[in-house]
Amino acid sequence: MAHVITQPAPEDSRRRRRAWRGILIGWSFILPNFLGFALFTLVPMLAAFALAFLKWDSYNTPEWVGLENFRRLLRDENFFVALRNTLYYAAGHIPLTLAAALGLAIALDRKLRGVQFFRTAAFFPYITSLVAVAVVWNMLFNPTAGPVNQVLHAFGVDDPPRWVASTDWAMPAVIVTSVWRDMGYYMVLFLAGLQTIPKEYHEAARVDGANSWQRFWRITLPCLRPTTFFVVVMLTIQSFKVLDLIVVMTDGGPGRSTLVLAQLVYREGITKGRFGYSSAIALVLFVIVLTVTVVQFRLNERRSDR
Repeated sequence: MAHVITQPAPEDSRRRRRAWRGILIGWSFILPNFLGFALFTLVPMLAAFALAFLKWDSYNTPEWVGLENFRRLLRDENFFVALRNTLYYAAGHIPLTLAAALGLAIALDRKLRGVQFFRTAAFFPYITSLVAVAVVWNMLFNPTAGPVNQVLHAFGVDDPPRWVASTDWAMPAVIVTSVWRDMGYYMVLFLAGLQTIPKEYHEAARVDGANSWQRFWRITLPCLRPTTFFVVVMLTIQSFKVLDLIVVMTDGGPGRSTLVLAQLVYREGITKGRFGYSSAIALVLFVIVLTVTVVQFRLNERRSDR
């Protein structure tokens, strides 16, 4: 019995070629970004993970030490000081920036003369040089000649804080500076979220007699939940890996009052050449941030399901 070999229809062949062409075009768009991610992010992350179980100073041959770096970490007082300071910074930076950004967004989400100028002015600190921001705020917080303490003197405060020169007030000064710098960026995100809320919701609530606070609590905040969740996650990640502002403003001082985990990673690795121990601290920091982020996602899912 003769077997009839059927050739694929020309239309099917052309359809397959078009499909493959679309796939290749898609890969051509994402490949440069993926290569950059793999080269500058993924490979260093994997290398850091491996280094956490090694002893290496960049000069001698790496030596496998297993969990010794993590045992040393549990005995290191600097690690717990840096962890406490990091949590302190996050506890101040996240809610204050969230509140300031949301307040700015609500204040500037209206048709006023010059509102574009004020939006730009609020966003401008975020794109300003961080070194310039740190230097200017250090001048503002100067204990003897700074405008902040001069204003406090004018209001009758005889013994104002020494700010970055004080172990008790250095971290609050850094938090205030970081909130001022970051709130404009997150204000833009909240503005985008506010503009997606249908105006009919507020009009209907106003007709029903709801005041401004009731409309904010019952309409604005629930509608901003996705934006708020995104902002909180981004602020959390940013707060736990803070480094540059603290290095420029206080360099971890006075003493160890502003030493954070990211700076400890830098000191142990780049300054002291303990790359294995530095990678172990970085891995613990990664696990902490990952755990907090996963918890935030789970809590958001539970709220969404209600």
